Amino acid sequence: MKNLIIANWKMNPLKSTEAEKLLGSVAMGFRNIKRTEVVICPPFIYLSQLRKIKHGLPLGAQDCFWEEKGAFTGEVSPAMLKNIGCRYVIVGHSERRKYQRETGETINKKVKAVLIAGLKPILCIANLSQLEEGLNGVSEKVIIAYEPFFAIGTGIPCSVEKAKKMRKLIKARQVLYGGSVNPQNAVDYIAKAGFQGLLVGGVSLNARQFLQIISRVDEAKA
Repeated sequence: MKNLIIANWKMNPLKSTEAEKLLGSVAMGFRNIKRTEVVICPPFIYLSQLRKIKHGLPLGAQDCFWEEKGAFTGEVSPAMLKNIGCRYVIVGHSERRKYQRETGETINKKVKAVLIAGLKPILCIANLSQLEEGLNGVSEKVIIAYEPFFAIGTGIPCSVEKAKKMRKLIKARQVLYGGSVNPQNAVDYIAKAGFQGLLVGGVSLNARQFLQIISRVDEAKA
C-alpha cells in the first residue's frame, strides 16, 4: 500500500492564477515520485478549473453536504464533487468542528454520503470518541486522519511518541497524521509512529517545502 499525502489548502490561495501556479509547481516536482500518492484539496471554487489542467494528481474536496441535491443553499453534494472529477473528500476537519460547530451526527451523515457517491472519505478525528461517532453504522473502510487540536495551525506538532500511542488505538488500515507537519518531522510520523500518510495544511501552500515532504516520505517508503 502506498503512503497517502493530502494537501489541504484550506481557504487559500486568494487568486485562481495562484492556485494554478501552485498546482503546477507541485505536479512538476512530483514526476519522480513512485511509492506515494498525493492528493490536492483546494477550495471548492478552484476544483473545476484545476481539473482541466494536465497535472496527474488526484483532486479532493475539503468538505461536502450529506444530501445529493435539493434546497440547501450554499452546500455542495458528494455527487457534484464526483461529477467534476474529485476522488476524495475531507470530512470532520477540526476547523469545521470548531467554527461551523459540526457534530458527530452530521459528520457521520457526510461519511455515509461520500461512500454512497463512490468517493473516498478522509475522516478527521482528535480522539477515539470522534472516531466512533464518525463511523457509526459504517461498514466500509474509511481513511482516518488523526489531528490533535493543539497542533492544527499552531506550528506545535504532536510528539512522535504520543502520536504512536494514538495510532495503535485507531483500528483502521490507513491512518494519516495531521497537525503542523513539516519537512523535518514528516518521515518520523510514518517510520516511527506507524502512520500510512499525512494530512498537510499550511506547508502544502509552499511548493518547495511540500515537495520536500513528499520526496522524503517516498524515499523512506523504499
